[in-house]
Amino acid sequence: MDPEKLKSLQINPEAKRRSTGFVWVIVFAIVLISGVAAFLAWPKRGDERRLLKGSRGTNSAAATSTNSSPGEAVLTVSGYIVNRERIELSPRYMGAVKWIGVKKGDAVTNGQVVVLLDDAEHRARLAEAEGRLANMRTAVEKAEIDYRRVQKLIADRIETQQMEDDLRLKLESARATLKEAHGAVDLARTHLEWTVIRSPIGGVVVERLVDAGELVTPQSFGGTRGPSTALVAVADPRDLQVEIELSEADLAKVFFNQRCRVSPEAYPDRHYSGYVAEMAPEANRQKGTLQIKVQIENPDKHLTPELSAKVEFFPITSKPADAGPATAETRGIGEGR
Repeated sequence: MDPEKLKSLQINPEAKRRSTGFVWVIVFAIVLISGVAAFLAWPKRGDERRLLKGSRGTNSAAATSTNSSPGEAVLTVSGYIVNRERIELSPRYMGAVKWIGVKKGDAVTNGQVVVLLDDAEHRARLAEAEGRLANMRTAVEKAEIDYRRVQKLIADRIETQQMEDDLRLKLESARATLKEAHGAVDLARTHLEWTVIRSPIGGVVVERLVDAGELVTPQSFGGTRGPSTALVAVADPRDLQVEIELSEADLAKVFFNQRCRVSPEAYPDRHYSGYVAEMAPEANRQKGTLQIKVQIENPDKHLTPELSAKVEFFPITSKPADAGPATAETRGIGEGR
C-alpha cells in the first residue's frame, strides 16, 4: 500500500485531545445546583418549631375526631311511642259520680281534685260516729267520777273492796270503748275523703272514662256491661318511651343503657336522644321477640303516644357525635339514668 495514502488515513494526535474546559463547566454547575438545593432543604430552627406544632395539631385533631365518632348504628328498628306510666284513677267503693272537672287533654297537677263522688251517705256515717264518740266521752267522765267517789267511801270504810274493783273495771271498759269510738270517727272521715279523687301526678288527662251521674265501682263484674272501674287516665307527657318488639336474632346487639337515637315517623327530620331502659324478663314464644323500652330524653310536643318511631342503636354508651341542643333537627343527648 502506498505510504502516502496510509499517512493520510491516520488521525492527527492533536485532534485526539478533547477540550477539558467544557467538562469542568458542567461539573461546576452540577456542584453549585446541589449546594443550593441542600441549603434550601436543610431545616431551620423556626421550621422545626412550626413542624412540631403542626404535628401536634394534626395529632390532636385526629384524636378529637376519633373520640367523638360514635360509629355507625348497629341496628335500626321501629316501635311505638308510649307513656312510661299511665295511671287510671279508680274509686275505692261503689258510688255515683257527683262532679268531674276535667276533660281529655286537660293539664293536671299533683294533688289536683279531678272527680267528686256522692258523699251524702259517708257524711251521715261520720255524724253518727261523732255522736257515739261524744256519748263515750260522757260515759268515761261518769265512770271516773263514780270511781273517785267509791275510793273515798272505801277510805271511810263504808263501801267494800268489791265495789271499788267493779267501778275500776267499768272505767277501764269505758276508756277502751272511747278509743274504739275515736277509731270509728277516723274511719268515717277516711271514707269521706275517698269521695274526693285527686291526681297522683302532674301530667295530662289522656282519657275520660265517666260522666257525672254514672255509677262506678272498684271491682270488675267480668263483662263489658258492668259499672265502670276507672274514672280518668292521666300520664306525664315528659316521660315517654319507645316500645319495641325485638327479634331474638338481634338480641346480641342490644344492652342496658345503650345509646339510641329516636326519630318519629311523623317528623323524620327530628331526632331525640335515648337509651335502653327496660328489657322484658321473658320473651314471647309465639312471636320469637323480646320487648324492650327505650327511654326518650327531653321529649317535646312533637312526640305523641301510640305513634310509630324509628330507633337507631349505637355500639356505645356515650352520646353520638351529631347530638346537640334541641332544634328542629336534633335534641340534646344526655347520660343514661
